Amino acid sequence: MPIKQKVTGGASGIGRGVAQMLVKHNIKVFIADRDLEGAQKLVNELNKDSQVAKCAQVDVANWNSQAKAFSQAVSDFGRIDYVYPIAGIGERAWIPNDPSLSGFQQPDLSVLDIDLTGVLYTVALAVQQFRKQQPGKDGFRGKIGCVASVCGFYTCPTLPVYTAAKHAVVGLVRSYGKYLPEEKITMNAACPNVVRTNISAAAFYDQMEKEGLLAPIEGVIGVFEKLLGPDPTSGVTFEIGPNYKDQGAVPRKGIEYLDKESETCFDMLYKRSRPLHQPR
Repeated sequence: MPIKQKVTGGASGIGRGVAQMLVKHNIKVFIADRDLEGAQKLVNELNKDSQVAKCAQVDVANWNSQAKAFSQAVSDFGRIDYVYPIAGIGERAWIPNDPSLSGFQQPDLSVLDIDLTGVLYTVALAVQQFRKQQPGKDGFRGKIGCVASVCGFYTCPTLPVYTAAKHAVVGLVRSYGKYLPEEKITMNAACPNVVRTNISAAAFYDQMEKEGLLAPIEGVIGVFEKLLGPDPTSGVTFEIGPNYKDQGAVPRKGIEYLDKESETCFDMLYKRSRPLHQPR
C-alpha cells in the first residue's frame, strides 16, 4: 500500500519543503493549511506529473476544523503513515502595555492556541488513527514529526509565550515520544534556530543572514527525511543551528535527574500513569 502523510501548515515554509521531500520519496501528501489558495497552488505543482497530493483548509487552533480535515485525509487515502504538525505563528503582544486603560484586558494567547494546542490536537488525531491501523511494512503504525524550536531549549525574555509553547512541545516529545513505541508509533521533533519562513519580516531574516545566523530549512527537512521508513528513533529533539553544515542535526538530551531519589520517583510516576494510555 502506498505510504501517505498529512502536513499542517504545508502551504509554505517548512511545511512546503517537507511536502516536497515526501513526494520525492513517492509518498502521497495531504496538506492542511489556513491558506487554502497557497495549499492548492502547491498541490497543483506536486500533481504536475501524477496525482500525489490533496489539500483542505484548516484552523489548527479549532478541534472541529482539524478533525474534519483529518477525516477527509483518511477518507481520501485510507491510511495515514506520517503526520507533521508544522503550522505555527510568532510572538504577539500578549499583554497590552497601556497603563491608561481602565480595568483589565484579557491576554492574547493565540500563540499558545496555534503553537501548542494546535499541535496537541494534531497529535491526538494522529495517535487515534494510528491505533486503528496495523503496523506497516516497516513495523510501525505511524510516525509523528513535530516542529518545535531552539526556544524549547533556551529562553528569550521578549518571547515569553512562544518560548512557553515550544518548551511544552519539547516536553511532549521527550515524554510521550518515549511511551509511544510501546504502541509501534514514534514521535520526534526538529528544533531549528531562526529559519527563513513567513513568521518574521524579510528585513529581520536579511539581517540574520548577513550575520551568518540563519539555520537552513534543509536541516529541518533532513531530520524528517532521516526518520522515514524503519528508523526506530522516538522521543528525540534535534537542534538545527546556523552551523548545520558542520554540526548536522544535534540530538539534545533533557535535564539530568537531581539524584537517584528523583529518578526513582519518576520511574514510579511512569508506572502509575501508564494505565491512562492503555486500551479500555
